[in-house]
Amino acid sequence: MSVKAGKHARELLLKEYRGVLSTHSQAMPGFPFGSVVPYCLDAQGWPLILISRIAQHTHNLKQDGKCSLLVGERGAEDVQAVGRLTLLAQARQLCDEAQIEAAAARYYRYFPGSQNHHLVHDFDFWRLEPVRWRYIGGFGAIHWLDAVALANPFAGESEASMLEHMNSDHASAIAHYVELAGLPTHAPAELVGIDSEGFHLRIGQGLHWLAFPTSCNSPVEVRQALVQLARASEWPTGGAVSA
Repeated sequence: MSVKAGKHARELLLKEYRGVLSTHSQAMPGFPFGSVVPYCLDAQGWPLILISRIAQHTHNLKQDGKCSLLVGERGAEDVQAVGRLTLLAQARQLCDEAQIEAAAARYYRYFPGSQNHHLVHDFDFWRLEPVRWRYIGGFGAIHWLDAVALANPFAGESEASMLEHMNSDHASAIAHYVELAGLPTHAPAELVGIDSEGFHLRIGQGLHWLAFPTSCNSPVEVRQALVQLARASEWPTGGAVSA
């Protein structure tokens, strides 16, 4: 397995937040059924989706959980010249109340417009458990990967505490990250996720992932990275901007 390919594949998965979910059609047996779904990554680094019980893809998954999620770089002029990732996965509905609560807390930070869908409109959380990954980084850069996802060491109370602190007390630093990365400024930015390799900002309905200069393995290291970025005049060369 190419370590570099795995890292690029994971960064693409983090950078994007919607993909094409393909399921096995029950209405037309033998045919794949494609639909567009938003997603965020759970504590294991696996895609988490929220889907309606009456949707066709949900009926399909209840009969056969084998599926794929295709993720490509947004806004690409030539989709065959840029990165794209296909996750082959087993979809499983979350039924445990603690798992559902954790999923809701995470998902609604990323997609607040979906607030309480799973309670009011018969939506359920599902996670896509990876089986294998196919990453294409451009012409000729083709890789089958067995491991792309990386567990988030901060998921839960640690992450929530860091996000609350940054959003409540450091709006100017967040605005500086936006300026530094050349992100849209049509709406205030809010931190909605932190992982070991970077953090997610939500600006309006758009999500943007920015890489830390170096990987962080503790809240102290996250704080140091965020302070470094708040004082930087340009994005540090150790971390690529992924917006």
